[in-house]
Amino acid sequence: MAGTVADQLVGALELAGVERIYGIVGDSLNGVTESLRQRDKIQWIHTRHEEAAAFAAGAEAHLTGKLAVCCGSCGPGNLHLINGLFDCHRNRVPVLAIAAHIPSGEIGSGYFQETHPQELFRECSHYVEMVSIPEQLPRLLEQAIRHAIHKRGVGVVVLPGDVALKAASEIKVSRELVSPLPKILPQEDRVGALAAFLNDAEKITILCGSGCAGSHDDLMALGKALQAPMVHAIRGKEHVEWDNPYDVGMTGLIGFSSGYRAMLSCDALLMLGTDFPYRQFYPSDAKIAQVDIDGANLGKRTPIDLGVVGDVKATIQAVLPHIKEGRNSGHLEDCIAHYEEARKDLDELATGRPGQKPIHPQYVAKIVSEQAADDAIFTCDVGTPTIWAARYLTMNGKRRLLGSFNHGSMANAMMQAIGAQAAYPERQVVALAGDGGFGMMMGEFLTLRQLGLPVKVVIFNNGTLGFVEMEMKAAGFLDTGVELDNPDFGKIASNAGLFGARVEDPGELEGALASAFAYNGPAIIDVVTNRLELAMPPQVTTEMAKGFSLYSLRAIINGRGSDLIELARSNLLR
Repeated sequence: MAGTVADQLVGALELAGVERIYGIVGDSLNGVTESLRQRDKIQWIHTRHEEAAAFAAGAEAHLTGKLAVCCGSCGPGNLHLINGLFDCHRNRVPVLAIAAHIPSGEIGSGYFQETHPQELFRECSHYVEMVSIPEQLPRLLEQAIRHAIHKRGVGVVVLPGDVALKAASEIKVSRELVSPLPKILPQEDRVGALAAFLNDAEKITILCGSGCAGSHDDLMALGKALQAPMVHAIRGKEHVEWDNPYDVGMTGLIGFSSGYRAMLSCDALLMLGTDFPYRQFYPSDAKIAQVDIDGANLGKRTPIDLGVVGDVKATIQAVLPHIKEGRNSGHLEDCIAHYEEARKDLDELATGRPGQKPIHPQYVAKIVSEQAADDAIFTCDVGTPTIWAARYLTMNGKRRLLGSFNHGSMANAMMQAIGAQAAYPERQVVALAGDGGFGMMMGEFLTLRQLGLPVKVVIFNNGTLGFVEMEMKAAGFLDTGVELDNPDFGKIASNAGLFGARVEDPGELEGALASAFAYNGPAIIDVVTNRLELAMPPQVTTEMAKGFSLYSLRAIINGRGSDLIELARSNLLR
């Protein structure tokens, strides 16, 4: 490749199939952006904050499975990428970050905007190296790309701005930069051991995670053979929940009672492609077998009796012929009955009658699910929007669901929606945002406006950092520093030239959402929801009960007894 180092980099990205780069321009990136302009093959997606660039790239990589790229200029520019890259890395999606650097001759002198990117990015990447001379670029870039793809995470190339403008070397990158991922088959003795484990158990529960992607039909065959209820983690929802007669819901802090009960009542738990982190929700008496594509995950969350390294799909196909027939269905039937009751209780909370204010957030999520397209892509903010998405969005095998489910960063929904909509311009993208999250990165609605990305942002506006407030109360503390004095976000959107609406009455919600979803452009729907809605976990522990009691006592002592009355009225008198 002739031209500059920047030309060589951009040409290699074209060869790797990269279609767009997310970022903010800066003088240390001039070589790269000028090459992109001249070659005109890769689209530059201009965000308003580099954190959004990294989250958007992660969303594209998650949805497409392909390498996505983000850029940051030297110093503060690429520092802003880090939070989003942590999310990409922990979600195990292939993302390449180009971190521009100060002039190479000034490194180590305390120069303007100087940082040490190789150290800063090390914890959120599989690979980070700096290009000091043109001859290094081909090999380092190739290594970064291959680490990102084959180790499933982030690769970083640090590129000083002056090096990017130098003449490229004669060294070339490989013509095949992106090699297909292998199918990892379990060893035969592991298949036999897993079959024996399953055949010896009477009451089996299956816990499914994101590693179950593409395995739906095989999972159904396994559920039938084992007569086993299936519990899913949040990242498994989009792959497992739909058309599944064995599904009994979620467990964990945002799950509900049926998933928790199915896990605790089994004598054998089969974990499939999940890194579910909350140890208190695992059974203490059951035997546990775990199947994961990454052997480093085996036994990481709970002690296991059997570990199998392999693709979930390949492992199921290998073990199914060895499963004995005629298994008792009592455990499955009991768990299904419990799930139906739990599901009924949840659905009864998702109600809305004209004039009954404030709006229940469960009702918002339910109506969004009913009105959204069959192949909609949903993103949800950390906190209570994730709870409502997990409990009320219906998956169908075509819909997708993204969130910051491992890293747990605020404000992810709208940023991820940028990448989702850029990658799939013809599909409907709906961001379920909290008012805290939307306010934190509100400038990115200008990105939607500038790029014409028709994302629909539904804001759960309850005037508080809701999940944090709930955690404070559960721990016995008076809520402090959580209140949000919000403007009318719908008017802000309208004044910026977008579709904007504010909904305070449940009777107006369906019409407002229908209008927003039909609008050919970005839309922001500001829905005023109940601040005092309780999002109860699947198990209320003694510690939680003590915490709420202590909170109640402190609230009365501090003259906030009206909060307790309103809390009871909102959650008991429906």
